[in-house]
Amino acid sequence: MPNTLGGLARFVSMDIPESIREQWETLTAGAVDVLPAEELRDKLIEGRPLRVKFGADPSAPDLHLGHTVVINKLRQFQDFGHRIIFIIGDATARIGDPTGKSETRKTLSEGEVEHNALTYLDQIFMILDPEQTEVVRNSQWLDKLGFSEMIALASRYTVARMLERDDFHKRYAENRPIHIHEFLYPLVQGHDSVAIRADIELGGSDQKFNLLVARELMREQGMSPQCILTMPLLVGLDGVNKMSKSLDNAIGITEPTDEIFGKTMSIPDEMMADYMALTLSYPPERVKALLAEVEAGKLHPRDLKADIAESLAARYAGRDQAKAARARFDSIFRDGEVDPDAEQVQMALGGEASMRIVNVVVGAGMAATNGEARRLVKQGGVSVNGEKVADPVAELTAGEYMVKVGKRRFRHIRLT
Repeated sequence: MPNTLGGLARFVSMDIPESIREQWETLTAGAVDVLPAEELRDKLIEGRPLRVKFGADPSAPDLHLGHTVVINKLRQFQDFGHRIIFIIGDATARIGDPTGKSETRKTLSEGEVEHNALTYLDQIFMILDPEQTEVVRNSQWLDKLGFSEMIALASRYTVARMLERDDFHKRYAENRPIHIHEFLYPLVQGHDSVAIRADIELGGSDQKFNLLVARELMREQGMSPQCILTMPLLVGLDGVNKMSKSLDNAIGITEPTDEIFGKTMSIPDEMMADYMALTLSYPPERVKALLAEVEAGKLHPRDLKADIAESLAARYAGRDQAKAARARFDSIFRDGEVDPDAEQVQMALGGEASMRIVNVVVGAGMAATNGEARRLVKQGGVSVNGEKVADPVAELTAGEYMVKVGKRRFRHIRLT
């Protein structure tokens, strides 16, 4: 798990003037890397608005909480008067960054990229201040590079250096394919920094290699190289892997309020610190204080998790809807005396729009056969989210459900 409570001491021991101390401690809180820390300190001392680069390839139409870790940090830069240069990677998306992948990433069509880019713009401004954000597309300069310029760009790095990147190294060692165009990705991402003259670039910790490449390219062009700041990767609902919609372990920021609340309630207790620090930007001292209350028995972990879930729902759906979602959740899971440790079962719809309740009951191991499940339904022994199911052919669509069979048999079921 990432150390979200660390700060300045993890990066470097140096003097921080009082004039920038609050800014420094806020901006570096929770970061994995600040490189070089002395250069960032000196840029902040200058007192001018920094050009803060963040690039996002519109590889999927919606943002999830994992994306917001860096975007929340960008907002903190804005709060101190800095300007965000938000690069929509419409050109780089057509290459496909394989960072963290064990195989070549699927490239997107121009239409897919454009559709996804428009939804990104709607969603980033749920967090960022539009007045302090400059939105550009890297096709503006990358599409203008001629053949000779691309060759010159490619000549600035060796294959050996590229293979230092962790995912390339692993694939090479395992004899998995690495396509030549994938080596271009770190170079063109670095060229983006040259094009916009970035002072600092933010990204996930898996982007460190690419961000360092940009420093070298800027230095070759006679520019002051950008500093880099990386943030931890948010672990998804499975408690193991990086949050990703492709792994079905994500919480989308535009999902229905009940989904945001309910999914957050399903995260493991040990992940609450990360969610407070990374998705809600709680300062380290607040996170420590809340965890101390839990440790001392003054605050139940379930109540703290509900506070986190309500805060997240309020941020993306509004406070009234968040309170209503919490009330609905409590009426089903707490007031209905549902076992909070009920077994969680994930079931796939297999391309269908819905699944019959009898199949859900059997699939969750709550009945041995469809016949037994039908009898339980007809006898009034099956409830979904606190309401009895009367029709054996009733169907459930994708979503989160608490299914009860008999008096005390519960399953928390996710249909996907």
